[in-house]
Amino acid sequence: MTKPRVVASIEARMKSQRFPGKVLMDIEGTTSLSRLLKRLRHANLLDEIVLATSHTISDDALVAWAKSENLAYYRGDETDVLARVVEAHQMMRSDIVVKVCGDTPLLDSEVIDAAIDRFLSDPSIDVVTTTQERFFPDGVDAEVFSLASLIEVSQMNHEAEVREHVSLQFYRSNSGYKVSNLKSPQKLFAPDLRLVVDYPEDLEMVRNVYRRLIPISGENFTTVDVIRLLKKEPQIAAINSKYSEFTSS
Repeated sequence: MTKPRVVASIEARMKSQRFPGKVLMDIEGTTSLSRLLKRLRHANLLDEIVLATSHTISDDALVAWAKSENLAYYRGDETDVLARVVEAHQMMRSDIVVKVCGDTPLLDSEVIDAAIDRFLSDPSIDVVTTTQERFFPDGVDAEVFSLASLIEVSQMNHEAEVREHVSLQFYRSNSGYKVSNLKSPQKLFAPDLRLVVDYPEDLEMVRNVYRRLIPISGENFTTVDVIRLLKKEPQIAAINSKYSEFTSS
């Protein structure tokens, strides 16, 4: 039996409503997206990675970034993200989709691999996710499903909210899709910890994490390293604490 082709798509565009241009902001000498990509490339079960961005002129900068990183890219509709992601994966000849948001520069390749492994090991599962019943920190995310299922959703549902939020339909109670929530080991259990970049304070917190951990553990430091750091130095977690429920206790 032929091994299914597993491809991660990074959804990114420059026109973020809350924090425009955040994905190309600097984090210790390189862009936030480059930090994400370096970590994602450590996932052993991925065959390829593609940037799914838009035709909008402002996203020319993202295409230039992808070229500089020798990364495949696809340009589609700015607001119909679902169609854009489907088309990106059709271009990549994907069988399995790993959905990655462009604002997660602290994602964990081991969590990505664990989600892919869960999906591939149980044919009854339609979706593996960390985003619905949260055990991992917000920003240490993984969503895995087949391209066939995503095409099915795209053909059946033209609701604006579903077109914008690619995997939303899977999680609705009457969707008919079987969802598996990936549980964390105890050492990674930190569901109230916010590591996603939506606001300038988030970026500043992530910059501090990289600044402190790169000299100690190198660029591919682990989520365990991050959790330990923020418990040891709560002033870093406090930078974006108004958006987070994380405490150092």
